[in-house]
Amino acid sequence: MSAVAPTLQGFFTDRLLRQRQASPRTVTAYRDSLRLLVTWVHDTKKIPPHRLDWADLDATTITGFLDHLEHDRQNSARTRNLRLTAIRSLFAYASLQHPEHAESIRRVLAIPPKQFDRPEICFLTQPQLAVLLAAPDPARWEGRRDRALLALCAQAGLRVAELIGLNNSDVTVGSPANVRCLGKGRKHRSVPLNTATARLLGTWVTERGGRGDEPLFPTRTGRRLSPDAVERIVAKHARTALSRDHTFPAERIHPHVLRHTCAMNLLQNGVDSAVIALWLGHADIRSTAAYLHADMTIKERALQRMTTTSTPRGRYRPEDELLAFLDSL
Repeated sequence: MSAVAPTLQGFFTDRLLRQRQASPRTVTAYRDSLRLLVTWVHDTKKIPPHRLDWADLDATTITGFLDHLEHDRQNSARTRNLRLTAIRSLFAYASLQHPEHAESIRRVLAIPPKQFDRPEICFLTQPQLAVLLAAPDPARWEGRRDRALLALCAQAGLRVAELIGLNNSDVTVGSPANVRCLGKGRKHRSVPLNTATARLLGTWVTERGGRGDEPLFPTRTGRRLSPDAVERIVAKHARTALSRDHTFPAERIHPHVLRHTCAMNLLQNGVDSAVIALWLGHADIRSTAAYLHADMTIKERALQRMTTTSTPRGRYRPEDELLAFLDSL
């Protein structure tokens, strides 16, 4: 076995699990990234993964792998950067274990993330949200589940991983109604529920039944929904909403849009950005600034407060000859 294999194993068992106590989602993301890397090296260089040495994973190889992600797998720059984060974390750990490869590891750690355009935030207005929530069929079990799921996601601003991780015991529909979830960085947070959402969830919890440690939104067989399943649910009801309202932006709707909708609703109702950051579980309040840029109503109110200038038209002419000379250069 080469030097890479035991270091890779130690990275997961010692660094991620024991020292950092990383969440299962982080471990899974890092595992998938590094598995893609060693598989690509095996396919291109014909080196079995257990025979890899650090000399086989130089900066040129890592850059080639990142190009493969973008061009062959059609990954976005954001996904490329996430894969690079996992690789850099492994190499930072390896730099302490293999000082003899310090120069090669340093070059890999110096590979910069790629810049990318940040798209405009997509969110639903309250009338559009009402159309989406009316899309599930209340006569079917899945429809009642999906309506409660969509309403909770749009009102609490939950991430998909937080949503599918909810158990029956995580929801309180009495006073005060709230939902408790485990977010990024293993941070627990509680989000209050409004009357309509609490009533809808209360009806669903009663119908759902089951133990407190069972998933709040299960499949027909009682298993926990997958992220892909949630995405299909949202896309399905977005298509139904489009058939009822031809102005509904169905092609732009995905689960995270409901999280954006929650943030924009809070912002437009005058909630402070710091409170929105706590509500959404943002580690940094600067993450909430994107919603300020997307909210045109705030900019329109600012424009209304601006006073128009009455400066007469004309061209500036310096009074001093030296200034006139400098301006002429």
